[in-house]
Amino acid sequence: MSTVELTAENFDQTVTDNEFVLIDFWASWCGPCRQFAPVFEKASEKHGDIAFTKVDTEAEQQLAAAFNIRSIPTLAVIRDKTLIYAQPGALPEAALEDLIRQAREVDMDEVRKAAAAQEAEQA
Repeated sequence: MSTVELTAENFDQTVTDNEFVLIDFWASWCGPCRQFAPVFEKASEKHGDIAFTKVDTEAEQQLAAAFNIRSIPTLAVIRDKTLIYAQPGALPEAALEDLIRQAREVDMDEVRKAAAAQEAEQA
């Protein structure tokens, strides 16, 4: 599956329609972003069950701000409409594969329980 350009307009639909979404925040002027792009694209071809998306931080400043993007490239992982990972830095292929493996292993029931407990604590 090839990567999809993520925008403010299609963000909600993309996250709702896909259980597992990987987001690459990038910009055309960013050297490390351009180096990471083929690694991200290659992974998208291996993992057809994951929505691989890209956010051009220049064109989608509001979306980048919503994720508090301060440095690019930044990779974010959303599972079951929940952000479970967001870190800056271009990953080599092996590290990206490891991140995908770890993200698949996250117990989303535990994540939801922890989030509910945190919300209750703040209330």
